[in-house]
Formats: sequence, C-alpha cells, structure tokens
Amino acid sequence: MNYELKPTILMVPGLRDHVAEHWQTLLQQRLPNARSVAPLEHDKLSCAARVAALDAALAQIDGPVILVAHSAGVMITMHWAAQHQRQIHGALLAAPADLETPMPAGYPELATLEANGWLPIPRKPLPFPSIVGASRNDPLARFERVQEMAQDWGGSFVDLGEVGHLNPAAGFGEWPMAETLIRRLVLM
Repeated sequence: MNYELKPTILMVPGLRDHVAEHWQTLLQQRLPNARSVAPLEHDKLSCAARVAALDAALAQIDGPVILVAHSAGVMITMHWAAQHQRQIHGALLAAPADLETPMPAGYPELATLEANGWLPIPRKPLPFPSIVGASRNDPLARFERVQEMAQDWGGSFVDLGEVGHLNPAAGFGEWPMAETLIRRLVLM
C-alpha cells in the first residue's frame, strides 16, 4: 500500500481487544505504518479507560492518523471524538455495535454498558471524514440503525453485504476491502 501522505493507521479494537485471526490484527501486521491501541489490563469494560487508552496511543503519533475501528471500537472512537480536539485525517468505522439495543446471548459483558459510561451513543457529526460500514446480518447492530448512525456522524455509508459481525466467528480473518476503504480515506 503506497500512501502519498503516509498516515499512521491506528487500529481501535472492540471489547475483546486483540484477536490473532481478526482482520484488524492481520492488517496491522501487513502495513508498515500501522499500530494498535494497547489492550487494557484493568477496567476493560470502562468506556473512560478505553477512551484514555485511545488518547494515549494518539499522543505517541506525530503526523496524520487514520483510525480503523471495529465493533465497540467504533463507540470508543465516537466517545473520544466527543471529548478531544486532535486533528484526525479520517476514520474507517466498521460494523459498529449498537450498544443501545439489547444484545444477543453470548455477550454477557455488554449487560453493564450503561453503568460503565458507554451510553448514550454520541450522535454529533465527526470533525473528520469517516466511512461507516454496515453488515446486513450483523447480530450486534441492525443495518438501518447503522445507516442512521452514519448519517448522524456525517460519514459516508458503505453496505458491506452479509458479513455477520465482520469477525473470525463470521469467517473474517482477512478483509481486503479494509485497504480499499483506507485508500479512499487517504484521498478525502
């Protein structure tokens, strides 16, 4: 991948942090200019701790940054943007988890989101370009809800098709479309 601006690509994982077979992890390994927000040792369900970790990762980067967030990482990005002023070149917001609606079985950690500062989901327009990608069969967010979020955030909306939650459980390891969408952000 040859970018004119050579932005740093900063991965913002969801609540399950770094998964070896996840597309974000694989993408980070392929791109020489990619980093990731460090996993938390404590307060793993705290929105404030996650936002602080994102801010700390950004403080270590000089120059342009493109955020690449997935699932609850999208919500971390939204909460961070509502509280901080750093210039961001753009953000790829893939398969945001709709934390305001009941979650399916198998996600017990999501039962305490309100108490841990995740709600409400920030809905103000982002001060930087974004691409919001939604799956038509994501168990953690209805397609129409993600369309609404993208509109509220002022982002470009991309229909990803039926990709589940865009994670290893849905068959994604590699996700080549991520690089295409990142290239589009570089040119915005």
